[in-house]
Amino acid sequence: MHELHEPMDAATLRALQAPLKELYREDPDEAVVHLTARADWRDPGITTSVDVWSGRTRAGLHPSTGGDGDDACSGDMLLEAVLACAGVTMRSVATAMKLTIRRANLRADGEFDARGTLGVDREAPVGLTGMSITATLETDADDEALARLASATERYCVVGQSLAVPPTIRIRRAGS
Repeated sequence: MHELHEPMDAATLRALQAPLKELYREDPDEAVVHLTARADWRDPGITTSVDVWSGRTRAGLHPSTGGDGDDACSGDMLLEAVLACAGVTMRSVATAMKLTIRRANLRADGEFDARGTLGVDREAPVGLTGMSITATLETDADDEALARLASATERYCVVGQSLAVPPTIRIRRAGS
């Protein structure tokens, strides 16, 4: 395990990933990773308390759908998830490409039509209809290298690809 602030170079990253890549080539079933998230209704109001890596986040209605703004918006949390994944992916790809990026600031933006989620207009979409990530990078890398970095980041970002090619989502009752 690396120290929190220890820099990682391409050789170290390759050394960490090489045995995993070999294992997954030999046994593809080992590459299937199960992820779990948990939440409950421990708090009052129209909220759901989500257990997150750093503790607990209470999600509630966005002000455009009747919330008061005191709770996290799940749309914002979705942007945070895609931004976290894209950021880690971009940093990993930049490391593998041996690009020197002295500083990176990332921003995710998205929009949704509140008429859809409120059932005001059945033709209005439910969910984010547009999403973009803007990376402001302090680097000497040329435009061609940065274009490859962006393309690879889009290609290998698990959360981004999950949104681009949506998984099937089923709501089911425990035990069924």
